[in-house]
Amino acid sequence: MNDALRQFRDFFVSLKLTVVLLVLGMLLVFAATLDQVNLGIWAVQEKYFRSFLVMWRAGDITVPVFPGGYLVGGLLLFNLVGAHIDRFKFSLRKSGIFLTHIGLIMLLVGELLTGLWQQDYNLRLTEGETKNYAESYRFNEVAITDTTDPKFDDVVALPESVIARGETIQHAKLPFKVVIKAYYPNAALMMRGADTGPSLATTGIGQRIAAAPQPMTYKADERNNPAAYLELVAPEGTIGTWMTAVSSEMVPQHFDYAGHSWKITFRAERVYKPFALTLLKFSHDRYVGTEIPKNFSSRLRLTTPDGRDDREVLIYMNNPLRYAGLTFYQASYEGEQTTVLQVVRNPSWQIPYLACALMTLGLVIQFCIHLASFIGKRRAAVVTK
Repeated sequence: MNDALRQFRDFFVSLKLTVVLLVLGMLLVFAATLDQVNLGIWAVQEKYFRSFLVMWRAGDITVPVFPGGYLVGGLLLFNLVGAHIDRFKFSLRKSGIFLTHIGLIMLLVGELLTGLWQQDYNLRLTEGETKNYAESYRFNEVAITDTTDPKFDDVVALPESVIARGETIQHAKLPFKVVIKAYYPNAALMMRGADTGPSLATTGIGQRIAAAPQPMTYKADERNNPAAYLELVAPEGTIGTWMTAVSSEMVPQHFDYAGHSWKITFRAERVYKPFALTLLKFSHDRYVGTEIPKNFSSRLRLTTPDGRDDREVLIYMNNPLRYAGLTFYQASYEGEQTTVLQVVRNPSWQIPYLACALMTLGLVIQFCIHLASFIGKRRAAVVTK
């Protein structure tokens, strides 16, 4: 038993395992870089780096073909910590190496926490517009809203992943069931004609517009536009079937049921916050005589319902706004009056900075220790002569 435990320990703290894991990491990065053309940056991150095993499809089955980023990084973390516990004896002469390794450990932990906790959204504002929510880049939702009260909207949001499963949905706040008649991960909208066949929609815009399935896109500058045919079924029977899609051509569709007014829409997933931003002025500077962007910035008013915060802020390149655990970056723009902000929530954003600082400090200290030792030996040699 002792021999087995010793072999197990020696395996996890060995330098050979470190080398193998570093090589696997390089191969993983190389494969992910090649596959990014097919999958796009988001899908590549999920498939290669934020997984324990890289899965490939072989016919009708999915098989693991390579260790994923979580497995390689996790083993490298255990290897580094185990080697420190087993072999490293702290001394002033090795303090620089110690700090460098601590920084590397923090870097690995920080990447893990970033993968688990980071959320990315965008906030699009036109001058004079106010919003208290941001929208997801990748995820969508079907929102069914009770608009009866003019002062308050009661929203039930159904994630796209739930819609994709095709199961009948009964939400506690809805007096009807949602039956998924059809779902397309990506679709193009077209006017309905004789060649489009009968419509699944029995009411709303889906009687005039058809949703045609399209291949999914994985390009960084393109977005999939999912569509779905949803039947709302009350205890007394069907209310109707609506076609709804994530598209700028679509508007919320309204209907009445049980004395309440409702609307239904397929939209980018929203995250609401207890504060609002109003775009006061968007500035877009270009290099003289060209259309090349030189600088663009957004002047906003930040307000909270309780009045504790009411101030102006300026966001421009390399000068984000940090507020309530979120970071707002100037990301893009549309036209001359619309700004696009990237909204990032990453509770562990300071860890990589601290890790790099520790690694730099450790390397500087170790260099100074060796330099002092070298100078001391040279002086001793000169005195001896």
